[in-house]
Amino acid sequence: MTRRTLPVILLTLGLATLVGCASPSVITLNDGRELQTRDQPRYNAASGFYEFEQLDGTRAQVNKDQVSTIHER
Repeated sequence: MTRRTLPVILLTLGLATLVGCASPSVITLNDGRELQTRDQPRYNAASGFYEFEQLDGTRAQVNKDQVSTIHER
């Protein structure tokens, strides 16, 4: 192995691990609309909202009372 092979392998394994941590989800609202997320929504009990990152990278919130289901893609 050359001196560059080992760092390339380690970098590839590290990136593969990070990609595996993402949990894209779909939030279905009571009115039938679906919101796609990059990550698993987190519930903020103090505010009563689910917080998540949309596919375009913007942060968003939705009221718990408007959510019908949340499932992973």
